[in-house]
Amino acid sequence: MDFDRAYANGPFIAGADAFPSRWARDAAEFRAALGPRACTAIPYGPKPRHRLDLFLPETTPRGLLIFVHGGYWLKFDRGLWSHLAAGALARGWACAMPSYTLAPEARIGAMTLEIARAIEVAAGLVAGPIVVTGHSAGGHLSARMGCADVPLSVPLLRVAPISPLADLESIALTAMNADLQLDPEEIAAESPARLPLRPGVASHIWVGAQERAAFIWQARLLSEAWSCAWTPESGRHHFDVIDGLIDPDSALMRACLDL
Repeated sequence: MDFDRAYANGPFIAGADAFPSRWARDAAEFRAALGPRACTAIPYGPKPRHRLDLFLPETTPRGLLIFVHGGYWLKFDRGLWSHLAAGALARGWACAMPSYTLAPEARIGAMTLEIARAIEVAAGLVAGPIVVTGHSAGGHLSARMGCADVPLSVPLLRVAPISPLADLESIALTAMNADLQLDPEEIAAESPARLPLRPGVASHIWVGAQERAAFIWQARLLSEAWSCAWTPESGRHHFDVIDGLIDPDSALMRACLDL
């Protein structure tokens, strides 16, 4: 099996090259329109990428949604995704989006601990229940927050990973592993599908029905490991499956915030 092809998204999505610039434009416009309710570059640690953006609703937040960005742990940052907070804000929730140190500077295990710390800092700024979601590699990291072994000092209500990479063994067989440096020990320690869900934390797994078969398999694998619901959303591919976060009434937002 060609694992590089199995996990390649862009070649199988029409107009894939246009998505990053569209995300960046929409995110910048959203922050500008939000004005002082967009609190950017809040530090949660000492490293350059230890920053989070916090977006606030017009009234006292009902709770906090954390969104963790994707990019195969190798690229992107929080600045491309601000507009995805729109659905949460319309429901009266705050939304935090952290950056984290990328590979090869950091191993995936270190990224897990960074996201846990970002959640703790964000939770100190917004009272109420906490839900964690994320996409692709961010889906993996959001799923890790639901695992019982992750040291978190604040309680989570739910994790809703989107297109998560739940078992890392096949990722270690791609060319990306030259930078990720996954070994058998880290694969076992950082694969959510091999780890128990934290007691008291609910989960719903989301994936696009038009995604690559490898991502659909990963989503179903995690749902089976955790005995939780999973939804393959009709008509959605890997780059637009996150768009439901913009709409407060979407099925994806209901999976995240209908508590």
